Amino acid sequence: MKNRNIRGDSAVYAFKNGVKAAVPIILGYLPIGIAFGMLAVNNGLTALQTTAMSIFVFAGSSQLVSIEMIASGAAVTAIIAMTFLVNMRHLLLSASLSLHLRDLPLYYYPFLGFLITDESFAVAMTKLKNVKNTQGYFLGLGLTAYLGWVFSSAIGAYLTALIPFTDAGLLDFVLPAMFIVLLVMQISDKIEITVALLAGFLSLFFALTIEGSWNIILATVTAAFLGVYLDGSR
Repeated sequence: MKNRNIRGDSAVYAFKNGVKAAVPIILGYLPIGIAFGMLAVNNGLTALQTTAMSIFVFAGSSQLVSIEMIASGAAVTAIIAMTFLVNMRHLLLSASLSLHLRDLPLYYYPFLGFLITDESFAVAMTKLKNVKNTQGYFLGLGLTAYLGWVFSSAIGAYLTALIPFTDAGLLDFVLPAMFIVLLVMQISDKIEITVALLAGFLSLFFALTIEGSWNIILATVTAAFLGVYLDGSR
C-alpha cells in the first residue's frame, strides 16, 4: 500500500498534519508562556487579564515587552507604539505566506493572519510547497500553536495567582534572557551584530537622557534604519 504523505487533498488530513507539525512549537511555547504568565501576575495583572492578553494579542515578544512597560508606568501610547513596532515584521511574514494561500474567501485571511507567528511561519514555509490543501494545513498548525500559547500562559498566571512567587528573584531575568536567546538565534552576519549592538547602546543612552519609556522605541527605529542602509550598501 502506498504510504500516505503530506500531499493529501483532504482538508481534515491537511489539518491533522498541521496539528502534528505544531507539537515542537508548543514544547517551545510552554516554558516561555508559563514565564510570561508568572511575570504578568507579579507585575500587577490578574490571571484573567493575563490569559485575555494571550487570547486577543497572541504575540509573545510584544506581550512580554508590554508587561515590563506596564510595570514601569509607561504611557498607553508608548505601549501601543512599541507593540506596533515589534509586530511590524508580521506584515512581511503575511505577505510572503499569502503566496501559498491564494484564492481563499476574504473572511479566511484575517483569521489566518492572526495565527501567524515567527515559529508557525518558519514551519509553514518549509512545508506548504508540498501541501495541496494549504489553508487546512496552516489552520491546524496556527490554531494548535495558538492554543498552546494561551494554555501555557494561563498555567503560569493562575499558578502564580494561587501560589504567589513574589520572592522568586529568578523571574527578574526571564524577559532579558528570552530576548537575548531570540537575538542570538537570528544573528547571522556582521551587519546584524552591528545593528544589535547599536540598538543596545542607543537604548541605554536614551534611557539615561530622555524621560519616560521611549528609549526602546527610539533605539529600535534608529537601529532599523541603519540596518536597512548597511544592507542596501553592500
